[in-house]
Amino acid sequence: MFVQVDKTLNIMPLPCKICITGSTSAGLHQILPWLYYHKVIGVSHFFLFVEGEAAKPAVTSVLESIRGVKIIYRTKELKERQDKSRIWNETWLGGFFYKPCNYELFVKQSLNMEMAIIMARDAGMDWIIHLDTDELIHPAGAREYSLRRLLLDVPDNVDMVIFPNYESSIERDDIKDPFTEVSMFKKNYDHLPKDTYFGLYKEATRGNPNYFLTYGNGKSAARVQEHLRPNGAHRWHNYMKTPNEIKLEEAAILHYTYTKFSDLTSRRDRCGCKPTKEDVKRCFILEFDRLAFIIASTATEEEMRNWYREHVVWTDKDTNLKLLRKGVLTRIYAPMAIIRGLKESGVFTSAVTSAKAQSKTKSSNMGLENKESILPNVTAGQSTLEGGHEKLQATVRKILEMVDAQEEAMPPMSPPGFVELIESALS
Repeated sequence: MFVQVDKTLNIMPLPCKICITGSTSAGLHQILPWLYYHKVIGVSHFFLFVEGEAAKPAVTSVLESIRGVKIIYRTKELKERQDKSRIWNETWLGGFFYKPCNYELFVKQSLNMEMAIIMARDAGMDWIIHLDTDELIHPAGAREYSLRRLLLDVPDNVDMVIFPNYESSIERDDIKDPFTEVSMFKKNYDHLPKDTYFGLYKEATRGNPNYFLTYGNGKSAARVQEHLRPNGAHRWHNYMKTPNEIKLEEAAILHYTYTKFSDLTSRRDRCGCKPTKEDVKRCFILEFDRLAFIIASTATEEEMRNWYREHVVWTDKDTNLKLLRKGVLTRIYAPMAIIRGLKESGVFTSAVTSAKAQSKTKSSNMGLENKESILPNVTAGQSTLEGGHEKLQATVRKILEMVDAQEEAMPPMSPPGFVELIESALS
């Protein structure tokens, strides 16, 4: 597949404005391909909450030089503003508060999404999507390979679009660049006939706790509108109504999870929990993450490598071919081809060299000014989504009356297993 890429990427103004928000600690080697790929398929704005490696000047100077990218730093000011968020006084996210590791990240993502909604509204966006930097949107089913085209075709009365996720199925244990080396994915339960899913469940699961290693409930895009709020990292909701949602039948989120052997130790190093079966339940939402953390914390490198090959790497070519023929596994080449085209066209290196040239002409305090200017003015009881004090107070009163009826935030969830589906069929 040949993809010709315009090095300048001067995308014309579009009738459908789409933004992505995410929280990341990744480096440029991961963020740049992820960002430019989504620019190619129609995303115009990115609101990135950065910390760790992603917050280093060598990374942020490049990202801030790219049109449509806003960087939000994990500063004391940001934390103070988020500490005043109305979310802390509501019930839908309460089950995740004051817990470590993945639970803490889940709350942080939700608070960041709340701020991103304000930024999206102020920037005139039509759609907002929360996405991690190890995920790519695959807009299959549109008349062209375009997220913009896909969302333009969504009926006007639809508030939220759900993208089922596919999970990377790596065939080697030495992957260095997942976006350009991985082409095989396991399809979501929602995109498979039930008899296929059940009939091949054991072979597709390969002794792991669930059909997918990590989450299986997809991600979503929401129309930017009044009273929009996050509902956990995977969904959006609305304070004033139940959103009208549809689930896409072909498009998907491609989740590149545990694609590198080093992912085992990097995830371990981000969490200070004890490697015991009881303590990992306090730290991780999904069972495979718990097992991987224990292995990475207690095993030798050789034992880790063997465990990784057994549970993550798809080395049995006969099984792979069978599951490909049955449709459980699928080959997807478009993202790989686009990102390779971008790389070969020099887009990524051009972004870095251009940022270096720009930095020489800026004053030394420009970075601090940027950090402050992009934070939305959102505090408890005050939101730029509302117009006027009286209207705001009336809105707050109405919302408080509805709090008890709010559904809880949607956490990352595994696909259904045999037991759940049998019980559902019998009930």
